Amino acid sequence: MKIIHIADTHLGVAAFSRVDPETGMNLRETQIYDNFLQSIEEICKKRPDALLHAGDLFDSVKPRTQAYVTAFEALELLSDAGIPLIMIAGNHSIPKTRYTRAPFSLFEYHPGTVHMAYRFRYESVECGDTIFHLIPNMLNPDQYREAYNEVKRSPAHNNVLVTHGLASSISEKRLATVAEHEIDATMTTADFDYIALGHYHNQCQVGPYAWYSGSIEHVTYGEIHEKKGGLIVNTGRRTVDPLPLPKTPMIDLGSLQAEELSAGEIIGEIEARIEAITSHTPPMAQITIEGIRKETARALSGREMARIRETVLDLRIKTLSPGEIVPERRQSDSAFNIQEEFRAFVKGRGLSEKTESFILGKGLGILSSIVEEADTE
Repeated sequence: MKIIHIADTHLGVAAFSRVDPETGMNLRETQIYDNFLQSIEEICKKRPDALLHAGDLFDSVKPRTQAYVTAFEALELLSDAGIPLIMIAGNHSIPKTRYTRAPFSLFEYHPGTVHMAYRFRYESVECGDTIFHLIPNMLNPDQYREAYNEVKRSPAHNNVLVTHGLASSISEKRLATVAEHEIDATMTTADFDYIALGHYHNQCQVGPYAWYSGSIEHVTYGEIHEKKGGLIVNTGRRTVDPLPLPKTPMIDLGSLQAEELSAGEIIGEIEARIEAITSHTPPMAQITIEGIRKETARALSGREMARIRETVLDLRIKTLSPGEIVPERRQSDSAFNIQEEFRAFVKGRGLSEKTESFILGKGLGILSSIVEEADTE
């Protein structure tokens, strides 16, 4: 069977203080909807026997109206192409109690072939020559093992395990998000024909047959160097190939040594690096300015910088004064990810630049002190 594996599409996520002039919605949110539908069109052209989504279709347990609309548009495309959709719920879009109805219940009324596991229990689905063993995000970690113990592999079929969580082999990459649970190595190293994972946004292999497809989009700047897209899986041959999918680029503009530079020279260098970008889509971009004097850093908030920022979707400037240049925490460090989560949350609120800067300054300072205290214990 030919399967395309995707995950972590996070429909409804918004970021940056930019508005789409056509819809009036957050521009980043609109981009994610548009890129998702283009991705589904690309997937339909590949004619897989099934599309497998390993969790976090939505960014929230109470999705925005447009997120629902986009999901149903995708279902129509898949239905017209005759491609079944098999999906589990992830930690972002599943209720945290059994008594709250999941957003996926609406899809039960869609006439297309849709199989969704979201009821905090193991479910299996037969599709062609393959049995899909579905374990959605659970209320607590112990339930994963209980659900896995119910799995009965069929000797007459290919067997694919699908679940959502953080593999124990990459536990240091914890994202520190709500209901993030660890998947033990027994599950990720088991002899299935394929193991499809969701939650970790970097496309990678974590077991003999276990893969994260990664997210389609860069959700935070902490993911700037991660591989995105989907995976084309042949269960009979046990082959896995990457599938590039439409996304908004996120580009690292590198570091700039600024000890001897004026604000004007720094701005000129930033503009030159942005102009060298070859992407047709205005990207998200990040540059690190090292050794910058505080008075010079303050001068980077004028009209010239505002003009340059308009040429990209977002520009993140990391400034390090001479006394702050220290080896940076690894991206996989859980504390670093907590700070990135906070930064992304604040930037997605649509605040004024002054208010956003104040909140980020205070909040990141507090988080840094907490992290340092935790590291000394």
